[in-house]
Amino acid sequence: MNSGSAPSVSPVSAAHPGRGPARSFVATLEMIRFSHTLFALPFALLAAVLAAVGLPPVATLVKILLAMVGARSAAMAHNRLADRHLDAVNPRTASRALPAGILSARFVRIFLVASSLLFLVAAASLNRLTLILSPVALALLFFYSYTKRFTWLSHAVLGLCLGIAPVGAWIAVRGRFDLVPILLGLAVLLWTAGFDLLYALQDEEHDRRAGLHSIPARWGTARALVISALLHAAMLPLLIAVWRLSGSGVLFAVGIAATALALIYQHAIVRPGNLSRVNTAFFTANGFVSVSLAAFGIADVLLR
Repeated sequence: MNSGSAPSVSPVSAAHPGRGPARSFVATLEMIRFSHTLFALPFALLAAVLAAVGLPPVATLVKILLAMVGARSAAMAHNRLADRHLDAVNPRTASRALPAGILSARFVRIFLVASSLLFLVAAASLNRLTLILSPVALALLFFYSYTKRFTWLSHAVLGLCLGIAPVGAWIAVRGRFDLVPILLGLAVLLWTAGFDLLYALQDEEHDRRAGLHSIPARWGTARALVISALLHAAMLPLLIAVWRLSGSGVLFAVGIAATALALIYQHAIVRPGNLSRVNTAFFTANGFVSVSLAAFGIADVLLR
């Protein structure tokens, strides 16, 4: 924990003495990929509204949001700590806050502990089942950081990490498991694994050189694209099952149709030999999927 540092020096500035608080704040948001909250959070909100068959109590929504922020921040901080030496030798990631020295490892560890506590306290305040399951969820989030070291199924583990968000939000409202959130969680798992495959295409050669495991590194770009498309195709029947079982109407169906079109677009713009639009597929198309599906689904419930 940098025990040799002078007590009067903050853990952030200790890494890079010229950095101000504003730069450190921006670097922290970048470290936890705050913008990527758009991936899992809308599904959690959708599950909460479906569970309540309307808007849940404000206090419950606030606790769900705090738990989501805490869990995501803890997961990303832990991932950056675990991967900082690997990131330093990867040209795509060498500029990240830890390998670049913008944030210190000590600061990130403190941030990790604070974020974990936020998640655990928020989950404990919801109900008994969320309290019991919260350490399991946190352990899974931390476990993901190491999966590329020994299995190409790391994409599916990441999908599971995001897939527990709607299940957890449902349990926060109803205090029990049900089929609808499990199906929605499986849909999120397949969707996440599919788009993570696209993102991993950028690191195919680096992963091979570094001895890291991924589907692109093992089977190449062309097969990875096919597997990603199959995962996304399998997501759609699960969303239709959620729509039917939840008794949703036309608006939710429109959201599913919009999701299908966004997924088709995503796979149309990423092809073997041309990865120039991977970021557009990853950020823009997937942000649209989560936000639009949640927006249509929530509107469907509220207008029923």
